[in-house]
Amino acid sequence: MNAGLSVNVRASELVDLLVADAGALKIGVTRGSLGEQLIDGGSRFHGGIAAGLRIAEICMGGLGHVALTPAAATPNWPWTIATHSSHPVIACLGSQYAGWKLSYEADDSSFFALGSGPARALARREPLFEKLANVDRADSGTLVLESAVAPPAPVVEKIAHDCGISPRQLTIIFAPTQSLAGSTQIAARALEVALHKALELGFPLDRIVDGMAAAPLCPPHPDFVAAMGRTNDAIIYGGQVYLFVSGAAGDAKSFAELLPSRRSRDYGRSFAELFASVNGDFYAIDPMLFSPAMVIVTAIETGESFRAGELNLGLLDASFA
Repeated sequence: MNAGLSVNVRASELVDLLVADAGALKIGVTRGSLGEQLIDGGSRFHGGIAAGLRIAEICMGGLGHVALTPAAATPNWPWTIATHSSHPVIACLGSQYAGWKLSYEADDSSFFALGSGPARALARREPLFEKLANVDRADSGTLVLESAVAPPAPVVEKIAHDCGISPRQLTIIFAPTQSLAGSTQIAARALEVALHKALELGFPLDRIVDGMAAAPLCPPHPDFVAAMGRTNDAIIYGGQVYLFVSGAAGDAKSFAELLPSRRSRDYGRSFAELFASVNGDFYAIDPMLFSPAMVIVTAIETGESFRAGELNLGLLDASFA
């Protein structure tokens, strides 16, 4: 357990700043029927890139830094979202990862969204948390949804119950993938994608001690599938990750070789095209595809670094054009 590193406590400070700057960030702040705080980052309110950067840092539970920077690696798309965390496992897997499936069915309506952000660490509803040593304790929680609408009251009630807090102590931030804020905060997940790939590969998470990543800022698209495709392609074909690990250099080398997206059987097509080819069945896509395009892994005890993968500028251009 990492004493004092509550992603919910740290995120709550960022949420307060987000609310204070709501007008400048073009986002909306209201209260729902159960008293929950709702922040609209890109649905009825325009939001924007600045809001997306702030939301991305909230997603990382205040344990990551996210910035918009110029980059020469992708010349046709020269702005990139850079992330860094000195606690990448907690920030990315214990908070940022969109692993909480939330759904509701009624006679006249339905709701589905994937929840990411620090409230996941309070609820611990996912098997993933059995592999994470950090235990989060806080009186309030924040959840981020890739959604154009706020969740209905029964979903809010479930979230609060599972987190062990009252709805009034719950903040829900939502923004659709098609929005500027939504696409920005999703492109800020290159480091998280690499950490999840490490989990899938069975690399010991406690040996990943620091990390940084970058992925190009993709243009939004009004169509959901096209927008989702672009955010995925930004990482799969344009994402760069640098991890620092402990242990044997040979393990670091093997890890680096397995990390890049090109190792997947589904590599080589835009995500939107691939998604259409499996008739919209997200889970029919090879999970090994969800990886950065290029990686560097440094074995900190020997100083050796290992590089694997490469950017695919042609597919990036085809996706973003």
